[in-house]
Amino acid sequence: MISRLLNIFRVAPPAPVVISDATEIAAQFKCWQLRVLFFSTLGYAAFYFVRANLPVAMPLLKQDLGLTNEKMGIYLTLFGVIYGISKFFNGFLADRANARAFMAVALCFSALLNIFFGASSAVVALGIFWMLNGWFQGMGFPPCARLMANWFPPKEFVTKFPIWNISHNVGSIGILLLCGFLVSGECFAANWRLCFFVPSVLAVAVAILLWFMLPDTPPSVGLPEVAGTHVALPGKDSHENFGAFLWQQVFSNPYIWLLAFGNFFVYAIRYGVFNWGPTMLLDVRHIKIVHAAWMVAGFEAFGAAGALLGGWLTDKLFGGRAARACVIYMALAGVCLVTLWKIHTQSELVLTGLLCATGFFIYGPQCLLAIACVNLATKRAAATVVGLTSIFGYASTTLSGWGMGRLVDKFGWDAGFEMLTVCAVIGTILFALTWPAKAHGYRE
Repeated sequence: MISRLLNIFRVAPPAPVVISDATEIAAQFKCWQLRVLFFSTLGYAAFYFVRANLPVAMPLLKQDLGLTNEKMGIYLTLFGVIYGISKFFNGFLADRANARAFMAVALCFSALLNIFFGASSAVVALGIFWMLNGWFQGMGFPPCARLMANWFPPKEFVTKFPIWNISHNVGSIGILLLCGFLVSGECFAANWRLCFFVPSVLAVAVAILLWFMLPDTPPSVGLPEVAGTHVALPGKDSHENFGAFLWQQVFSNPYIWLLAFGNFFVYAIRYGVFNWGPTMLLDVRHIKIVHAAWMVAGFEAFGAAGALLGGWLTDKLFGGRAARACVIYMALAGVCLVTLWKIHTQSELVLTGLLCATGFFIYGPQCLLAIACVNLATKRAAATVVGLTSIFGYASTTLSGWGMGRLVDKFGWDAGFEMLTVCAVIGTILFALTWPAKAHGYRE
């Protein structure tokens, strides 16, 4: 019974009928590539609906259950650490699994755990459900990395992946606005539990779409491998030598390790602003929670623009070397953080502008770092390398979650901003060390 259930995760076999006409191959590739790009973007955005809902619910949840910033930070940290471990572990599995099944099943389980979270009031139960949610959330990105690396050649991947990457922003903006409305009290009594029940229903609907609309690899639909992405594993038996290939392409590459360490500081800033932005704006600037949600949505919207521009700059100015663009973006993100911290104003317009600028520059390396690592690792290790960098990225929730909450409770918001500024400086230095890295790891 269990083996039959696990069979749904097996890599889809090559189609019995292989397309041979060159014109039809080109037309079919274009059609499938658009389909992969659209539905994987939609699918990953849906993961945010059952993950990024907590920040808007946090002020009301704290008030209802009497929790401190430090305790809320523990939830964020536990989620992030479990998420990072899951992404790393599931990266190995996703490189040799059916991307469609992997993604759809994970999204359904994540939605179910959100329903359990929303129905709970005990502190321990909330923590357990949110940690378990972190595990299934970690199953979302690896199959997307595998899909994109299998369906797009390296040069096209540089410009297409930033388009896919706006799934982070679309999902974040959508859930911020939805949850902002749900807690506003405009149509019904403000209730933080709605921030978990309503998004769960939407996530299940998207999971059903993914099951029916996503393919696995090009050969599974009768197409050849994408030109320029053929990878030969060392030795005769690919199963036995996959580990050797991972060591060669991923774990022995110093630039991948530098980028992974840099990801720690990128994510510390990203989630430091995203998770604590609404609370900071409410506590320090005395801005209404609905307005604060809209302002942090601006951080996400301009993050999408920053990622898209980063892909273009990488292609046109840096010859596909995404790590070089990360240096510039990270330094400017630090400048924006210091300005947001030091400026003395209550203007919502000015504060929104600074949040937008911070989002623009921090989402550059958030996206480009993945491009650099996937291209260096090649499509055969795409999900594995994403898992490796992610375990560093989400280990940063020790800073952006519990660390930020504890600092703010004990020393105020200045200490929190000081921590984020130091992260920007260290991240910039690490990215500068990757300047000599090649554009990709393919031998062709």
